[in-house]
Amino acid sequence: MSTYIEELAQRSPNFGFTWLKDPALEDADSLLPPEVIAQEIVEDLEAALGEFATIAEALQAARAKSAKS
Repeated sequence: MSTYIEELAQRSPNFGFTWLKDPALEDADSLLPPEVIAQEIVEDLEAALGEFATIAEALQAARAKSAKS
C-alpha cells in the first residue's frame, strides 16, 4: 500500500487535490478564529448526530411494528 501512496506522491505532490480560493477570504485577518470554527463544526456534527438518532429510532419502531404484524 505504501508503494501506491509513494507512486501517487511522485505523480502529483498534492495527490491531485486543488484548493479553490475564495477571493473574499484573501485577508487572513477577516477569518473567524479557529476556536469559533471548531465550535461551529462541533455544533453541526451534534445536530447531524441527533438527526441520525431520530432516524435510527424511527427505523427501530417501524421494524418492531412490522414484527408484530
